[in-house]
Amino acid sequence: MNKILATLIAGLFAAGAYAQAPAAAPAKAAMPAVAAMPATPAVAAAPAAAVKPAAMTKEEKAAAKAAKKEKAAEAKKAKADAMAAKKAEAAAAKKAKAEAMATKKAEAAAAKKAKAEAKK
Repeated sequence: MNKILATLIAGLFAAGAYAQAPAAAPAKAAMPAVAAMPATPAVAAAPAAAVKPAAMTKEEKAAAKAAKKEKAAEAKKAKADAMAAKKAEAAAAKKAKAEAMATKKAEAAAAKKAKAEAKK
């Protein structure tokens, strides 16, 4: 149950980070169609080879770096929250165990006292 709860909480953090991420750059417009004319295979292949992916701008690099940093911070926070929840759960279990032991000792003492009174 605790693992499921921790997973759900981590999912909420991830969803929040995803929702706050900057929007992706808009898609580039398609290249206009070339007039249909017979061409040799070498000439037809040349324009396709000339198309290169655009390099990231400084702003895009900075945004990507900031998003990566924010994602790492969210992951670190989620991990810290999970550890805190785990520690709190362990403390609660320890307290419950101690209370159960105290109750058991009190019941044993009461039973011993009742047995002693019954002998009298």
